[in-house]
Amino acid sequence: MVRLEPVEGGVALRLAGRTILHHAPDCLAISVSSGAPQVAMVRGNFRLSDDAVAAMPLCEAEVDGEGRVVLASTDSSARVAVSLAPDASRLTLAALGGHDRMTLDFTLAPEDVLWGGGEQMSYLALNGRNFPIWTSEPGIGREPGTALTDQASADGSFAGGDYWTTNYPEPTVLCSGGWALSLANAEYAELDAREGGRLRIHVWSGEVVIDLIEGTPAELTRQLAARFGSRQALPDWAIGGAVVGLKQGDASFERLEKLVDAGAAISGLWCEDWVGIRETSFGRRLFWDWQWNAERYPDLPARIAALKARGIRFLGYVNPYLAFDGPLYPEAAAKGYFARELDSDAPYLVDFGEFHAGVVDFTNPEAADWFAEEVIGKRMLDFGLDGWMADFGEYLPTDLRLHNGDPMQEHNRWPVRWAEVNARAVASRGKTGEVLWFMRAGHTGVQAHCPLLWAGDQSVDFSRHDGIGTVSTAALSSGLVGNAFSHSDVGGYTSLFGNVRTEELILRWYELGAFSPVFRTHEGNRPDDNLQIDSTPALIEGFVRWSRIHESLAPYVRHLVAEAQATGLPAQRALFLHYPEDRETFTTQDQFLYGADLLVAPVIEAGAVMRKVYLPDGAWRHLWSGEPRAPGWHDAAAPLGAPPVFYRLDSPFADLFAQIAEGLAA
Repeated sequence: MVRLEPVEGGVALRLAGRTILHHAPDCLAISVSSGAPQVAMVRGNFRLSDDAVAAMPLCEAEVDGEGRVVLASTDSSARVAVSLAPDASRLTLAALGGHDRMTLDFTLAPEDVLWGGGEQMSYLALNGRNFPIWTSEPGIGREPGTALTDQASADGSFAGGDYWTTNYPEPTVLCSGGWALSLANAEYAELDAREGGRLRIHVWSGEVVIDLIEGTPAELTRQLAARFGSRQALPDWAIGGAVVGLKQGDASFERLEKLVDAGAAISGLWCEDWVGIRETSFGRRLFWDWQWNAERYPDLPARIAALKARGIRFLGYVNPYLAFDGPLYPEAAAKGYFARELDSDAPYLVDFGEFHAGVVDFTNPEAADWFAEEVIGKRMLDFGLDGWMADFGEYLPTDLRLHNGDPMQEHNRWPVRWAEVNARAVASRGKTGEVLWFMRAGHTGVQAHCPLLWAGDQSVDFSRHDGIGTVSTAALSSGLVGNAFSHSDVGGYTSLFGNVRTEELILRWYELGAFSPVFRTHEGNRPDDNLQIDSTPALIEGFVRWSRIHESLAPYVRHLVAEAQATGLPAQRALFLHYPEDRETFTTQDQFLYGADLLVAPVIEAGAVMRKVYLPDGAWRHLWSGEPRAPGWHDAAAPLGAPPVFYRLDSPFADLFAQIAEGLAA
């Protein structure tokens, strides 16, 4: 049972059979301070600092007339009220003396492992590190001291990132000890697990609200999913083949037909450049005005209809900004729908690298309604689009004026507002569960609106912190906090400073993409400099093969979609969700369970033809050879085209898995 109990001079919180928060004069676990934040942003890359002044220690305690435990300093200059909801599900701490920073130290057992933090790219386990919770660009390379990261940050923009930078941070932590904490706060926070035996949570707010959950890892994940709302179903058409990403204007259709003729299973054509392009030094970007560019895509409505008649859907692109030089900008400006400068009514313009755009102010209900109806509803859904990338959401600056709210508090909420606008537009046309749209940005609450995440803009390489391997970590971490479905840009996205795709990288990414709910390719930011899925016979052959495998798995994926809706469990799962007593699984992030029945160990190192694989308890069979495998560690063969994949012998889908391997052999 969850209990909050006064103790001499303090308070104790019991959760999952242990005291996880104990504040007393000789053990100060709760403190407050007053801060003065400094926020720097360059093209979506943020660095925050704070000149905080600590308050006097909270050394005294009493129970007030409302039943709250009130902690106070000896001079009463600092006071914090601590209370537990009547159903013991929520802990609230409120500073009563005007302080706007709060720090809480939770006690860990020596063997505890922590997970969570939203969508983390580098580390599934949080132990030993600090994770700032502030949505931003994740960075290029994400490893200071390496050539790629240092070159990206050389202009002073900190665009190289670090292990903790992510589009989708969330202040939720799960503990192997049987409990989880999920903050309702949207303000900047830190999850600091650098010191053994302690989880420090620091929040830039004078009030902290925490949901308290008990259970096994799987039970915690289910309860968190329920907290955030029911999962949407993926469109059935989206799991029956690959979504091909091409952005060569009208020539994209000819390239698509060559892939169809080669025998590929294709469910969608994704042309993000349907709105036109803008060439910049970063690469081929889009013209940020969200409507059909007839010059680049002549006769697009007829082409969309013809593709749909063949079972191939057309997808586009949108984000929550409008280019200053586009035709939609003056319409939104005239209506007052942009966030404004601090000292004038002029729209606030964000520098996106060689062009500027206005921030549509979603705290203004009229602006949100306009974007949902006039932009997404009429110009996209009514036009014939069956899906899109809902990009960005993490760029909201803090030095602007909003219709309603403080940008410091709204910054992390912005991806949630953006998701809500997309979901509302789809629902207005009665197409929830039929349209495939996906986001990279997020925070607490995005789960209720966004049906599919994608893992952001990985570098086109095998690098540890920004390459193909981060895709699995992203799916596993985000899945723990209620996001059922994740996928990635097959082939990666970011190509800078001479870093380009190899044939091996694309072939390995096919293998990973096929064991994702949605298999979608991307040409990247510099398509002309990089290999594409149709560049060589080997790449075409590999794409055909893996698109067919993805199509063959559709009955199993339908099961995973239904299971996610019923239980909240994600499609791609950390091993410990099904094997909570096996500590070997607690820090495994380079392999995953695809549902309960498949174990996938993607190859994420260049040149590798073998890799270590851990099989948890049970009887397993190698997918490609049909040979049985015992639990434990294995040196598994991993040639191109046959990554280590295993299925449970007692799976109700065992015949399907065997047929997939037999079909490939034939």
